[in-house]
Amino acid sequence: MAETTDNGLDSELKATIQTAYRRVLDSLELTPRYGQRLMIAEIARTLGGIESDDAGRRLSNEHVCVLEAGTGTGKTLAYLLAALPIAQARGKRLVISTATVALQEQVLHHDLPALKAHSGLDFEFALAKGRGRYLCVARLDQALEGGEDNPTLSLFEEAMSSGDGDDFQALAQEMADAYSAGRWEGDRDSWPTGIDDADWRRLTIDHRQCTNRRCGHFGACAFFRARRGLDQADVIVANHDLVLADLSLGGGLVLPSPKDCIYVFDEGHHLPDKALDHFYHRLPVNGTLRWLRTLKKSLTELNTALGVQPTLARLLATLPEAIAALEPRLGEAFAMGHRLAEREEGLPDDATDAVHHRFPMGRVPEALSEQAQSMVTAFAELSRTLESMADILRESLDPEKATGLPREQAESWLPLVALLHGRALEAHALWQAMATPDPAEGIPQARWLTFERIAGDAELTFSASPVSAAETLARHLWGTCHGAVVTSATLTALNRFERLQERAGLANRYRYQRLPSPFDYSRAVLSVPPEAVDPSNREAHERALIDFTKALDEREAVLMLFSSRKQLRAVLEALPETVRERVVAQNHLPKHELLQRHRARVDAGEGSIIFGLASFAEGIDLPGEYLTHVVITRLPFSVPDDPVGATLAEWIESRGGNPFMRISVPDASIRLVQACGRLIRKEADQGRITLLDRRVLTRRYGRALLDSLPPFRREIDGQAQ
Repeated sequence: MAETTDNGLDSELKATIQTAYRRVLDSLELTPRYGQRLMIAEIARTLGGIESDDAGRRLSNEHVCVLEAGTGTGKTLAYLLAALPIAQARGKRLVISTATVALQEQVLHHDLPALKAHSGLDFEFALAKGRGRYLCVARLDQALEGGEDNPTLSLFEEAMSSGDGDDFQALAQEMADAYSAGRWEGDRDSWPTGIDDADWRRLTIDHRQCTNRRCGHFGACAFFRARRGLDQADVIVANHDLVLADLSLGGGLVLPSPKDCIYVFDEGHHLPDKALDHFYHRLPVNGTLRWLRTLKKSLTELNTALGVQPTLARLLATLPEAIAALEPRLGEAFAMGHRLAEREEGLPDDATDAVHHRFPMGRVPEALSEQAQSMVTAFAELSRTLESMADILRESLDPEKATGLPREQAESWLPLVALLHGRALEAHALWQAMATPDPAEGIPQARWLTFERIAGDAELTFSASPVSAAETLARHLWGTCHGAVVTSATLTALNRFERLQERAGLANRYRYQRLPSPFDYSRAVLSVPPEAVDPSNREAHERALIDFTKALDEREAVLMLFSSRKQLRAVLEALPETVRERVVAQNHLPKHELLQRHRARVDAGEGSIIFGLASFAEGIDLPGEYLTHVVITRLPFSVPDDPVGATLAEWIESRGGNPFMRISVPDASIRLVQACGRLIRKEADQGRITLLDRRVLTRRYGRALLDSLPPFRREIDGQAQ
């Protein structure tokens, strides 16, 4: 038996990790970094200390570590080197989850191949994607035949989408040729050109519609081919959305079961918001009425195709009454929503923006709650009917089951019935969220109405969402996984982990560590100049931004971050032509083209100024001479005016708290660190960060925000500090 070290890691595993690290450093001629070594040790200590029973089930509850590791730490190499040998030794799968495609591609195409080539570790890795990213060969086959196997399905897809692409048949033939010749693996992301959403919907399916091994095309299935690759992989690269979607379905449908996984969540600060997106319910009333009416029109075809099977005939006979019960209730809900929001006339015909009506503290009026409860019952009955029909259709695909329905009929109609079942379940979940009161002492759900015009037609959407993902993540992720690492350059707010713990449901007993940066931040100056004014004086602030931009050095490479598109446009339009010609604005160009133009100007020895919004404060990598000056026009406070944020703020206030200090200031701290982080991307980088918001000096929260930033040299009102 291997000797165990003080940190719970056996000596053999420790030696494996240390040897692999030395080999990578030597082979790639890398310099060891203190923060990187510390990160390897922290991960090894946490994961190596997990206690398990003889069946490999986790027994201990200190199995998660949360590590803030700034740019330049080399965190990807650190977590791969530390976690992979432990996962292999424990018989677990290592799942690397990112928030962005860029990082996912870097891990998949650069970091993992380099580790495999130079570490001496023997492992396989694969990319995981959801079923909806893959072609369904059965549907492609139908499309090539003109889709006549089930024209009713096309009617539903047209009713639920904006239409089909003009060249769909040609696209389907091109895809079939490429897939059969092995030039394409059948996933949307690797197709050489963009695919229209409506076209892709005709070529893919969800988990309810898929017949799995019963499908006649199972052997050629793109999704299951990829799944077989996952079964052989020690390391699976995924994204937060896929991990959360798999968990929301119970786990183990696309990825391995959480109890068999060690997760690494890179860019982990995105996880709480991503989780909220997966537990948000919505129902567009007119969109729902459209598919119900299409179902009613299709009952003759459904009875002709499926009525030969007695149970299906009986179930189909219940649908007219179910639809008849729902249509007037949805109409009443539509009218009631307009009355409650005092919008009996709806939106003007020329309205372009959606309008929300939020229910305070998420409490819906009693009349709407009663209406929602009646809808819960009606959609539950419809869901059960459609589920029973889908079950019979699936059984009919099994040659050992004699249901009385030909396999060809079942295979043709299952996608439609499963689609309808999914729609009914979504509607049921929304109305249940509307009808079910929140616990007296618990955090409320946000509930609201959205009024908009879609293609000129009025639409009212009912929505409900948790305001915090903490409980969900604590139960379904941290509570079920074997082990986890959460890392990012920005996990703390105001130098503390409390805000992340509160949002992500991370327990106090887990390990938390801020790792030292390899960068010398004294190479950069943080300036709050005399020109900085309080943005509450909008005209003075705008004038200050214009004057400051005009005074920038003609050869500087600048990123200027705005909090509003309106102000960005106003400043741009007020600049003289000689300055404006140096500006590339997010308002006018796609991000990749904008960055390309900026780099080209810098390469040509010219000055360039990027005008960007909040999305440019994160994920923009312009090292060296490509960026020497970051200008932050105002402190990045977000007003919690969206229905979810507003409901959370209201709840905090109702309990005697201060939403601004508890939410807005910590979140602004994270965004400010991210914005400042655009400047120093490499060890030799240097430059200036200018903050043109005087509130950082005059308000009581200003000192805390400044102290949360890296140790830049400071200049306040032109004086070095």
